[in-house]
Amino acid sequence: MNPFVPLLGALGVLAFVLIIGILRSIRIIPARTVAVVERLGKYAHTMEAGFHILVPFIDKVKYRHSLKEQAIDVPTQPCFTQDNVKVEVDGVLYFRVVDPNKASYGISDFRYATIQLAQTMMRSVIGKLEMDRTFEEREQINGAILRNIDQATDPWGVQITRYEIQNIRVPDNILKSMEMQLRAEREKRAVIARSLGEMESRINYSAGVMEEAINRSEGIKEKLVNEAEGRASEIRALAHATAESLSLVARALENEAGDAALVMRISEQYIQELNKLARTGTKLMLPMDLTNINSVLQTVTQMVRESEEQL
Repeated sequence: MNPFVPLLGALGVLAFVLIIGILRSIRIIPARTVAVVERLGKYAHTMEAGFHILVPFIDKVKYRHSLKEQAIDVPTQPCFTQDNVKVEVDGVLYFRVVDPNKASYGISDFRYATIQLAQTMMRSVIGKLEMDRTFEEREQINGAILRNIDQATDPWGVQITRYEIQNIRVPDNILKSMEMQLRAEREKRAVIARSLGEMESRINYSAGVMEEAINRSEGIKEKLVNEAEGRASEIRALAHATAESLSLVARALENEAGDAALVMRISEQYIQELNKLARTGTKLMLPMDLTNINSVLQTVTQMVRESEEQL
């Protein structure tokens, strides 16, 4: 047997192992992915996207991390509100690795730790709110949980980008009471709206009545003003006519037969006025004898002379 045969076999095995080691030391890292390399159990460097060759049998890829934004479900958990109402809340957490070294050696499992931290923060934030406000302030709850988790995960090389509450479940009895409350609120708003409508209707009706009354009073006012102006015009015309007639009478009195005409005219008017007063069954006391026309004329003439003497 050739003594070199075992040696050649050993060299062949060694060459095969070396080839396998060299092939295994070749690493191609995809985009948005990093690999943490340890050399003899100690952190050596971080390989980013591209082609890399490791030192065979010395370097080892210990951790791989994706730099993409990732989403993980936060399981449903019971929470108690400030008014001691039990609700069940679940959500979705969005994060990305910003420091692969811290994510590898800062904590053993940053995914599990982040979920637990999100659940803890969720219980803490909801415990500060009343049950009704948990539905109204989802954005505030998401923002508070996001800030607290992001601060806590900074030493782990993880950045929390978003947190969203998916569902808030309440007990059936609480849900029924909420529905009754909402129904009462809707009925209350309906009653208020109906009363406001009736109030506006009454206001509009009263405004219409007021406008009608104002218009009617304005019409009456205009009518009275017109009538007053008509009476005033009539009085002025009558006064003017009377003045003219008196002026004519005065000029007539200047004539020789003026006194006789005046006496005759006054006598006629006196008799006409007495005729108006004379009615059936009425007794009149006269200051003169109307059967004697001369007596009437003498009385009127004496009255005219007395008037002229006074003037």
